[in-house]
Amino acid sequence: NRRFAIGVGSGTDAIFLALKALGIGNGDQVITSSISWLASGTTIAQTGAQPVFADTNDDLNIDVKSVRKCITSKTKAIMPVHYAGKICDLEALRESAKEFGILLIEDASQAFGARRFNKPAGSQGDVSIFSLNPMKVLSAIGEAGIILCNDKNLLKKLCALRYHGMYDKWRSEELAPNARLDTIQASILLKRLNRVEKTILRRAEIANKYIQALAKYVRTPHESNLPKTRDSWFVYAIRTPTRNALLDYLNANGIEAVLREHIPVPDQPVFSVIKNKSIKNTRRIADELICLPLHEHMNNSDVNTVINTVVSFFNGGRV
Repeated sequence: NRRFAIGVGSGTDAIFLALKALGIGNGDQVITSSISWLASGTTIAQTGAQPVFADTNDDLNIDVKSVRKCITSKTKAIMPVHYAGKICDLEALRESAKEFGILLIEDASQAFGARRFNKPAGSQGDVSIFSLNPMKVLSAIGEAGIILCNDKNLLKKLCALRYHGMYDKWRSEELAPNARLDTIQASILLKRLNRVEKTILRRAEIANKYIQALAKYVRTPHESNLPKTRDSWFVYAIRTPTRNALLDYLNANGIEAVLREHIPVPDQPVFSVIKNKSIKNTRRIADELICLPLHEHMNNSDVNTVINTVVSFFNGGRV
């Protein structure tokens, strides 16, 4: 439900170019989530601005109270991440952005097809972005991304910035990368868009099987119970204090469970110079987080194998 969509080379390109187009740079601060992919922080730093990392809630999304504590006179934008397919509390973030006169950049990379109060992911930011790489719910067969906006002047600037800052075929007015979306990827995405609803429904079926079978063993994510709201289940991230032992057990039994975001973004070595890191809850979550297989190509036998192996771990080898 946006006026404009600009195809770019990746989700990382989408964030970086959105920040550039909004005029964010040296001396500015952008508040983002401390549980996310590395690009949520590095793209901000690459503009010359400072990433400021807010803590996260137990649903793995950004904590609005922590965001408000992070706002200073240098804050130019809030950039939440809809983690694992669940839209964060955008209503409260929008109110905070309006109150302090700052921008809201919606990183919806992990939540294509999700809704909150019937508003689709990507519909509410001053600028919104999606990553569409092969891991995502709507996926290309390589790197791809999209930037969404409603402002015609912003559209013009983004189109220039994605190709060396060129406003016509010959002249460049601003330093920028070559970050165009490949035509083949665009064609594949258009074709796959037709079946993305089936993809989300199948992922939700698998997630519900996991919830019913595993809730008494691990901390499981649950479907949002807000009206006219649904998650898109990019990943199925469980939590347990025995995370490392469970990971080893699953991998040894042929289950491709993986660690994701087990190092909070502000704790990455590249951000060691940033001293103010009040992310106590994030660190606790990161120590327990593990992702089970979840994709639309899994059949019920695959799902049951994952469930039985997790149960076996907690029952000392018995299903």
